[in-house]
Amino acid sequence: MSSLSPVSRRLSLADPRLRALLFQVVTVLAVVAVGLYLFHNTQSNLQHRGITSGFDFLERSAGFGIAQHLIPYAEANSYARVFVIGLLNTLLVTGIGIVLATLLGFIIGVARLSPNWMINKLATVYVETFRNIPPLLQILFWYFAVFLTLPGPRGSINLNDTFFISNRGLNMPGASIAEGFWPFVIAVLLAIVAVVAMLRWANRRFEASGEPFHTFWAAVGLLLVIPGLSVLLFGNPLSWELPQLKGFNFAGGWVLIPELLALTLALTIYTAAFIAEIVRSGIRSVSHGQTEAARSLGLREGPTLRKVIIPQALRVIIPPLTSQYLNLAKNSSLAAGIGYPEMVSLFAGTVLNQTGQAIEVIAITMSVYLAISIGISLLMNAYNKRIALIER
Repeated sequence: MSSLSPVSRRLSLADPRLRALLFQVVTVLAVVAVGLYLFHNTQSNLQHRGITSGFDFLERSAGFGIAQHLIPYAEANSYARVFVIGLLNTLLVTGIGIVLATLLGFIIGVARLSPNWMINKLATVYVETFRNIPPLLQILFWYFAVFLTLPGPRGSINLNDTFFISNRGLNMPGASIAEGFWPFVIAVLLAIVAVVAMLRWANRRFEASGEPFHTFWAAVGLLLVIPGLSVLLFGNPLSWELPQLKGFNFAGGWVLIPELLALTLALTIYTAAFIAEIVRSGIRSVSHGQTEAARSLGLREGPTLRKVIIPQALRVIIPPLTSQYLNLAKNSSLAAGIGYPEMVSLFAGTVLNQTGQAIEVIAITMSVYLAISIGISLLMNAYNKRIALIER
C-alpha cells in the first residue's frame, strides 16, 4: 500500500495541472526579475551619465518650425504641442490612406475577376507590380521623381484658376466657418437620421410585401434636400478663400505639401495591391451556387455583386483587411525618409535630438502606434462581429 496521503498525491509533480501552474509562476517571476534588472540598469546608466529622466521636457519651448500643422503652432510652443501635431499628421495620413486604399483595392480586386481580358490583365499587372516594390522606394519615387520635378509656383499647373500643382504642393481653396455653419451641421445630422429611418422602413416593407424600394435615390434626395434648405434659410455654411500667387509662392487657401502627397499616394497604391488580392479571394470564396441562384431570380450582374456576393465575401475579407490597415498605419512611419512631420520624424527624430530624452520619447512614440493599432483592431473586430453569421 502507498504511504502517501491524499494531500501529497494531489501536490505531486506528476499532476499535469500542478506542473502547468508551477511553470507559469516560474515564467512570471523570471519576466518580473528581468524587467527589474533592466529598469535598475537603465536608472544606473542615466545617473552615471548625468541624464535626467521624466516628462518635464514636454513643457519646454520647442524652438523650431513645422512645415505642416493642423492646429495653430509657433516656434515658442512646447514639445507637448509638437507631439499633438505629429499625432494629428500621423492620423491624417492613416485615415486618408485607409479610405483611398480601400476604394482602390476593391475596384482592382473586382477588376481581377472581370471576364474582360484587358481589364483583368491590367489589374493583374497592377497587383504584381506594386505589391512587390518596397513601400519606401515607392515613397521616394513619388517624392523625388514626380513631385519635386514639377515646375515652381510661377509655372504651376493651373486647374480652372482654383487648384494649382507645383513643387510646393497642391494649393486649393481654403474654407472658413460662416454664419450658416451650425444650422448646416444640424441639417446634415437630421438628414442622416432620416436616411437611417428610411432604410429601416424600406427593409420592413420589403420583408412584409416583397416589394423593393429605391433606397439609393431616396437617400441621395434626403441628403441633398435637407441641407439645401438649411443653406437657403441660413446662408452658406462656409466661406472660401482662393489661393493667389504673390511673389514666389501662393498665399491664401489650403496647401497639401509634396511630402504629404507622396506619402499618401505611395501608401495608397502599395496597400491597395494587397487589398485587391484579399477582395478577389473573398469573392472567390462565395459558392458559385449563390450567383446562379441570383440569376435565377432575375438579378443582373451589378445587383448580384452588391447584394449577394460582396455581403457574404465580407466575412472572409474583414480579418485580413484589418491586417492591411494596421500595416498602412505602421508604414506611415516611413515618412521620416522624406521629412514629412509625423510622429517618427518629428517627435522621435527632431525632439529626441534636441532633448536627449531617448527613453521617454521612444516610449511615447511606441505607445501612440500601439494605441492606433489597437483602435483600428477594435473597430474592425466590432464590425466583423456585427456581420458574422449567427448559427442556431
